[in-house]
Amino acid sequence: MSPISRRRSSARSQARGIAILEAMVGILIFAFGVLGIVGLQATMSKAQSGSKYRAEAVNLGYELVGRMWADNPANLASYATGECEKHAACKEWDDKLKRMLPGAESDLQWNAATSEITILITWTRPGEGTSRYQLSAVVASA
Repeated sequence: MSPISRRRSSARSQARGIAILEAMVGILIFAFGVLGIVGLQATMSKAQSGSKYRAEAVNLGYELVGRMWADNPANLASYATGECEKHAACKEWDDKLKRMLPGAESDLQWNAATSEITILITWTRPGEGTSRYQLSAVVASA
């Protein structure tokens, strides 16, 4: 083999090696992009479940206010935290709260002088901290 043909052969094999290296780098960049998208999707899913629980807490809070408005004003004291288990409408709401939100607890305070109620709903998502929602309203007869 002549020296010129050896150089051409060597140049071709180096070119093939560079093409393989470029393909491997391209695959590596693509793999990092796919991993980034998977991570983003996991983060979005986590945020979506968090917003779902917040929306449930808001809806449940307003549902309880609606129940209190619909109930007899003489029964408002039975919605307070210590009395809730004894009142059917409040107990039903509390059971629904515990079904809808993970680790849910509620604290209901009623001020007889001002007819103001304060509802505090807390829940704990697995692997995360405790979240809370507080609602205040005035429930009084006309």
